[in-house]
Amino acid sequence: MSGFQTLLYKEVLRFWKVATQTVAAPILTAVLYLLIFGHVLKNHVQVYPGVNYTTFLVPGLVMMSVLQNAFANASSSLIQSKITGNLVFVLLTPLSHWEFFSAYVLAAMVRGLAVGCGVFLVTAWFADMSFVAPWWIAIFAILGAALLGTLGLIAGMWAEKFDQLAAFQNFVIVPSTFLSGVFYSIHSLPPVWQTVSHFNPFFYMIDGFRYGFFGQSDVNPLTSCLAVAGFLLLLSGFAVYLLKSGYKLRH
Repeated sequence: MSGFQTLLYKEVLRFWKVATQTVAAPILTAVLYLLIFGHVLKNHVQVYPGVNYTTFLVPGLVMMSVLQNAFANASSSLIQSKITGNLVFVLLTPLSHWEFFSAYVLAAMVRGLAVGCGVFLVTAWFADMSFVAPWWIAIFAILGAALLGTLGLIAGMWAEKFDQLAAFQNFVIVPSTFLSGVFYSIHSLPPVWQTVSHFNPFFYMIDGFRYGFFGQSDVNPLTSCLAVAGFLLLLSGFAVYLLKSGYKLRH
């Protein structure tokens, strides 16, 4: 396991060395979202009974930060290694595809969860938070970070240049995140868009995560958990298959 541990350490150290950019900057962005949306809408919107809008917004921003940063860590690391050519030094080692997959995804989870904790510690000062079901908070945070870390690994393998990776993030990750209920409940949408939202895995992650704080959600948390776990297993199997085949890695 020493090879796996070394690769994991290298991936964690890679983002931690520039923590101002990889951790502090996303926290600042989330705080700005809270200040702007919370100030504008807190007296006009109440999603759940007894929960003001600013309090409702905090879990969504925390989970959004976890997901986006877990994706960014795995995808950016792999594409940088491919473009600079140093990926060959990882591929030449006797690491199995499972060790390669686990190291990249775990490092992405560490960054996503670190940013999420930072966002919560800062934004919680602006809201009256409660913890109705903390185990659901932990489960969805871990599953969400793992899912987006896996998706980031797939995107990093597929992309051959930074423009392609940016397009994937701008046209897939960002819209899916913003349209998943971070800033609203899907019950406020027309019936057609409510149905569409149920095909978005990001919705289940954020809705289930928010349930852990308020005990209220748009979907049963067990249903959300099963949906997220199913997506994670599907993407993990696909990512491991690509790694085993050397897809766009062994030129």
